[in-house]
Amino acid sequence: MSSRRNINGWSALSVAAGAVLALNAAQPATVGARTAQPRSVLLSVGACPSDRGLCTAHRRNIVLDGRTLGVDTRTASGPLDLVLRTTGRLADVTVTDHKGRRVAGTVSPDGNRWTSVAPLAADSRYTARMLVERTDGGQPARHRARLDLRTAAAPEGERLTVEFGPGSRTYGVGQPLTAELSHPVPAGDTSGRRAVERSLRVSSAPHVEGSWYWVGPTTLHYRPRDYWPAHATIRMRSALDRVRVTDRLFGGPSAPLTLTTGDRIEAVTDVAAHTMTVSRDGQVVRVIPVTTGKEGYRTRTGTKVVLGKEATVRMRGDSIGIARGSKDFFDLKVQWATRVTWSGEYLHAAPWSLDAQGAEDVSHGCTGMSTEDAAWFFRTVREGDVVRVVNGSGRAMTPFDNGYGDWNLSWPEWGRGSAFGSAATGSGAAAGTLRPAL
Repeated sequence: MSSRRNINGWSALSVAAGAVLALNAAQPATVGARTAQPRSVLLSVGACPSDRGLCTAHRRNIVLDGRTLGVDTRTASGPLDLVLRTTGRLADVTVTDHKGRRVAGTVSPDGNRWTSVAPLAADSRYTARMLVERTDGGQPARHRARLDLRTAAAPEGERLTVEFGPGSRTYGVGQPLTAELSHPVPAGDTSGRRAVERSLRVSSAPHVEGSWYWVGPTTLHYRPRDYWPAHATIRMRSALDRVRVTDRLFGGPSAPLTLTTGDRIEAVTDVAAHTMTVSRDGQVVRVIPVTTGKEGYRTRTGTKVVLGKEATVRMRGDSIGIARGSKDFFDLKVQWATRVTWSGEYLHAAPWSLDAQGAEDVSHGCTGMSTEDAAWFFRTVREGDVVRVVNGSGRAMTPFDNGYGDWNLSWPEWGRGSAFGSAATGSGAAAGTLRPAL
């Protein structure tokens, strides 16, 4: 069923049902003795629960005649799509929520389509303001419109929440960020993972490029292309509340997290040279003679991150599979131990191997040094500081199952862990307004 009505001399066609909310081009309307030229444009507006396109929504037609017109409609929550169906382009699009916060969006190369980066939240109000440029009767013309949208309420049920990590304090520049989800999102659910990834927001001052990596169905890690800047402030927040993740699962509220970084501390152990060089903000501050893992117990190569520190820790051979009674078995109380893997690799004081330090490898995989050097290192580093092992023959540090080995993946490899298939796509950093050159 349809009907016609006039708005300032321009007719509008109203349709009761359809797949999109449409702003239809009207036929010429007769006003007195003259015929008005059509000045309206056709615009499709919709929201969908996934990345597959527009979903069912109430359809109405209004005329863009230079004024700002409002229409209140109820539509499903999902990414918002504004598509210009007539000749011309969307010269400006600004979408805001009821608190005036801009919704991030991207525009197609031809300027005819604007799509929100993240899904719209359920049971929420949004306002879209648009400026359309086109030619009417051979003359350039601009049309403005305002759409007031309200999304449908989320159904009752469980909510997906997120717990950010590692905690609100100061870390080293190598510290990855973590997000633990309350419900799993399987690898095969690409649209669900994208909805989550778009809604997990990370910002830093100074700004750096970064991206999420799906370690598992409930765990994501976030890191920049390179290490974090020294003395940065990093903020994490979730925009998942009331966002549709799957057909049955919507997001819920989650607590934000703010943390900072300290000096850029890097420790590089050169296995071949039997030294560890420690630098602060690019300047070498100490070169320490060390011993690393001997044959059969070679120290893992690659980049690790400090996990914690223990002033005294008991180390036993059977914790790494060495049987009691074996010539390699040990049971020692070790001082000034800085941990870099969950399996028990430390940098620590080893006064029993002073003769070997700087000369040969005699440990069972840890990096040993004098008590004085170990105490200095213990006081110098913090969680998240970077420890690299180079020029060795040990196994490579794995990315996720034995500490923070995230930095052993190249940036392209890291990008493939995103639901978008490339790094930084889902960071939510797209502009909230489209303002091309006019």
